[in-house]
Amino acid sequence: MFDNSERTNLEELGEFGLIRHLTEAISLSQPTTVKGVGDDAAVLDFSNKKTLISTDLLLEGIHFDLRYVPLKHLGYKAVQVNLSDIYAMNGMASQITFSIGLSSKFPLEAIEEIYEGALLACKHYQVDLIGGDTSSSAQGLVISVTSIGYVDENKVVYRNGAAEGNLICVSGDLGAAYVGLQLLEREKKIFLENPNIQPDLEGKDYIVERQLKPEARRDVIELLDEKEILPTSMIDISDGLASDILHICSQSKKGCKIYEDKIPIDQMTFDTAFEFGLDPTVCALSGGEDYELLFTISQNDYEKVKNLMDITVIGHITEEAAGCELISKSNKVHPLKAQGWNAFNKSE
Repeated sequence: MFDNSERTNLEELGEFGLIRHLTEAISLSQPTTVKGVGDDAAVLDFSNKKTLISTDLLLEGIHFDLRYVPLKHLGYKAVQVNLSDIYAMNGMASQITFSIGLSSKFPLEAIEEIYEGALLACKHYQVDLIGGDTSSSAQGLVISVTSIGYVDENKVVYRNGAAEGNLICVSGDLGAAYVGLQLLEREKKIFLENPNIQPDLEGKDYIVERQLKPEARRDVIELLDEKEILPTSMIDISDGLASDILHICSQSKKGCKIYEDKIPIDQMTFDTAFEFGLDPTVCALSGGEDYELLFTISQNDYEKVKNLMDITVIGHITEEAAGCELISKSNKVHPLKAQGWNAFNKSE
């Protein structure tokens, strides 16, 4: 965290001075980047590839709380959540633009931390920062990231390609980000009531990191390519497993069966959910922000995925008339409902 006693007011630099200061250390690594920061527009060349573009907007008080989100983590997360959308199309991310709106309460040092996190994500995922914008904001901190990537025409994966009999797979484990958020919110409430009490996050590193610094699953896309598995449909889990499988089913005009006992939940997530009086399965179904990949594959590919450590088969696609169902551990059938996070209703 920056030292507030040594703050540099943004008025000292002005907008163009701020842009120069933040971008002077940028280096380009992607061969598809012809021209990056420094002109009216960036120039990219993807040759015979299909171009993928995705944009995300993050608003203070809606998508993040600066009382417990470190600025460096925020910059990193802002980039990776956007890259996740490119990977969910079975593509490779190659460039981003990074725009920021901020009030005068933020000194230069705070903005440097945000950009440090963003550039760290760029380095980790091997993407170029090629542009963006800065502006004053009367509504708190605003971050907008646009990611750009590419994919072979015959390898683009959409949400609408699921077929009856396809297996439903998910990477990693689910629910950790939501449970981590509950832990951070609890500690914030305790701190606000008594600032002398220090946050107690000991032993909870995994779920806290899953909330503050999630990782987009580029490695899964590379693994599927290596195993010659082309998903029939795919989406990243940002709103919760239930909501996102319903997106696939709706756009594919199909139903599904998800088996509760197959949903991968980390032991720390499971135990901490119970500490909060929460059902771990509900956290996985409705929590969101896991940024794992949810995809469907042909049954012919089962032998290729069954022994992959980080991929779990959790159900299968059915005909549309069968509906979307969750089969509980006690073998009871429940309709799947989208109860995930809603950007227009903070209470959900």
